[in-house]
Amino acid sequence: MLEVLLGSSNKEKILLYILCRESGYAREMADFFNISLTAVLKQLKRLEDGNVLYAQMQGRTKVYRYNLRYPFLKELKLLLQKTLEFYPEDIVKKLKYSRKRPRRNDKPL
Repeated sequence: MLEVLLGSSNKEKILLYILCRESGYAREMADFFNISLTAVLKQLKRLEDGNVLYAQMQGRTKVYRYNLRYPFLKELKLLLQKTLEFYPEDIVKKLKYSRKRPRRNDKPL
């Protein structure tokens, strides 16, 4: 939807992913959207070079978050939230649901 403005649909997906989950790493985003890891890494590098995102190492994993010092962060988030309203409901639910802990062994489904 914002591909025309951002130049890439992958960039839009990455920004929406981080908007909904507040942080993410490359493999996680590539698997979620079923796109190549190389394409995700390329866009993350561009966003980091433009100071939209910053990366922080957590162990051996590079985790990306929004750079709070980016001058247009508030406007960018508002634009992305508006875009999210036009996404299918099932994708929005999947984006906003983030289970980080493993399931207990004896817990019923």
